[in-house]
Amino acid sequence: MPRNELIVERIPIAGPSITQLEIDYAADAAAHGWYDRAGEYPRRFEQAFASYIGVKHAVSLPSCTSGLHLAFAALGIGPGDEVIVPDITWIASSAPISYVGATPVFADVDEETWCLDVESVRACLTENTRALLAVDLYGGMSDYEGLRAIADEHGLAIVEDAAEAIGSEYRGCKTGTLGDVAAFSFHGSKTFSTGEGGMLVTDDDALHSRVMQLRDHGREPGDVNFCNTEVAYKYKMPPVVAAVGLGQVERAEELVARKREIFGWYREALEGVEGVALNHEPSNTKNTYWMVTVILSSSLEWPKEKLMAALDLEGIDSRPFFHPLSSLPAYDGQVEALVAKKRNQTSYRLSPWGINLPSALCITHDQVKRVGATLARIIHSS
Repeated sequence: MPRNELIVERIPIAGPSITQLEIDYAADAAAHGWYDRAGEYPRRFEQAFASYIGVKHAVSLPSCTSGLHLAFAALGIGPGDEVIVPDITWIASSAPISYVGATPVFADVDEETWCLDVESVRACLTENTRALLAVDLYGGMSDYEGLRAIADEHGLAIVEDAAEAIGSEYRGCKTGTLGDVAAFSFHGSKTFSTGEGGMLVTDDDALHSRVMQLRDHGREPGDVNFCNTEVAYKYKMPPVVAAVGLGQVERAEELVARKREIFGWYREALEGVEGVALNHEPSNTKNTYWMVTVILSSSLEWPKEKLMAALDLEGIDSRPFFHPLSSLPAYDGQVEALVAKKRNQTSYRLSPWGINLPSALCITHDQVKRVGATLARIIHSS
C-alpha cells in the first residue's frame, strides 16, 4: 500500500484556537449587537487591543490590507510618491501602495531575519521616497533602529505591516509601536483570528482622526447627519467579528506562548538535521513564529515546490516561502520590478528553497515530531 494511503490524520498548515469565551462573546454580539449597540464589541476590542500593544489608538477594520490602505491614504501618499517595501512578502503588503497611486520600490531582505535590509533600503532611496513599509515576516522583526535612522534623516514615515507578528518584540517594544502607524491581520491563519479582520494602531492623534474619517465614507467622527465631506471608504469590522477578536486578545499571552512552544518543538525535532535553517531570533527581539519556516541548503536539491509535493503525499500541508514580489506576473514589465530582479540577490537566493511548516495553534507535539521526522527522511533520502 502506498505510504500516503496509510496516513490517517492530515496535518493542516494553520488553524485558530477558539474557546467557549469567543463563542459566548460572538453569540452575545449576534443576539444584541444591533443598531445602538452595534459599536459595543468593536469599541471593547479596540480598547483591549490598544492596551495589549501599548498604543493610544486602535481602529478595527475588515482586513490588514484595508489598514495599510488607510495608513497610506491618511499619510497623504499618492501619485508620484514611492514607498520602499521588502521584496519578500505577500502582495497584500504592496498592493495598498498601488491603491493610492504610489509606486512600490522593492528592497532586498536580510539574510537571517528575512525582513527589510537597511543597506538595501538606502540604495532604493530617491527624491520621491515618502515612506518605508517594514514587514514583520513570519513573526520576525526588521532592524527598526536602522530604519528609524533612515526615516529621520530623510523625513520619511515608517508604516509597519505587523500582520504576521502579533506579540513579537524589538528591544522590549511590541510590534505596532515601532513605526508611525501599523496594521495587523486576524485572518483565519493568524495567531489572533476572527476569520477575517484587521486593526490599525497609532499614537498620532491627527493620523487617527484622519483614518476615522476615511474609513466611514468621509464622515467626520460623531456625525449623525450623514454629511459626507469627501468620497472615501467603508472599512468597518462587524460586531460578531469584533466579539471573537475580544476573546482572542483576552487570551493574548496564552496564544503567543503557544506559538513559541510550537517553534520549540520544531527546533528540537530538527536539531542535527543537516542543511535546514529555521526562523532566526536576534538577541534584541522576541519572535512569535507565526509560521515555522525552513530554508533548505540548495545543495540538497529540494526546491520548495518539489518538497511541498513530497510532504503532501505524506499527509502534511505546507506553504511556499513567499516569491519575490518583483518576480510576480502582477508586476511584469514595471521598471522597479526589473531593477529589483537584478539587485535583490538575497531574496532570489532564499525564496526557491523555503517552505512554511504546519503551525496551527492546535498542532500537537507528536504531530510536530512526525513532520520533523518526515522532512528529515525526505530531504536525505537520496
